[in-house]
Amino acid sequence: MDKREQLIATATRLFSERGFENTPLSLVSETANVSKGLISHHFNSKNELLREIFKKTTQLIVEINTMDKANLSPRETLKELLESFFSQLESDKLSFQLNLNVMVQPSTRELLSDLIKERSSFILEATKTIFDEIDGKNSLVMSHMFIAELDGIAISYLGIYDDFPLKQIKAHIIKKYAEQ
Repeated sequence: MDKREQLIATATRLFSERGFENTPLSLVSETANVSKGLISHHFNSKNELLREIFKKTTQLIVEINTMDKANLSPRETLKELLESFFSQLESDKLSFQLNLNVMVQPSTRELLSDLIKERSSFILEATKTIFDEIDGKNSLVMSHMFIAELDGIAISYLGIYDDFPLKQIKAHIIKKYAEQ
């Protein structure tokens, strides 16, 4: 891992654990075992570092949503998306936690507003394209409901319930959307 990626990974973990506002760049540099000057070399500010982290997670979402689905039915595509979502939720808990935190905190939401709108529009459009094939008349509402359910699952899993039944919920939501 190069130094820039190391800084992003360290900042992601610290921002997630401590909060963006409560994490000085000095702690990021100390934890990553690099000089503050190296952070300045790669990022003009702490805000720019946060924006880069958000862009990186958005790129992952884009990659997941642009996988080759040419031979999949809409329901198979939903199943693949759900499998990927739950896999990422379990394996990359810190990134999900950070993304949720920065989107609900007023100061970081404002800082990332353009990126949040861009990501949200992409997710809605990608989801709507799938639901257009299932029920074109209701695809927009179905897309919003689908996204809201996944957001609610992530919030519950990451921050509310210690004993959240993630595997059972995954099975239920796959049955609901992909096996009708």
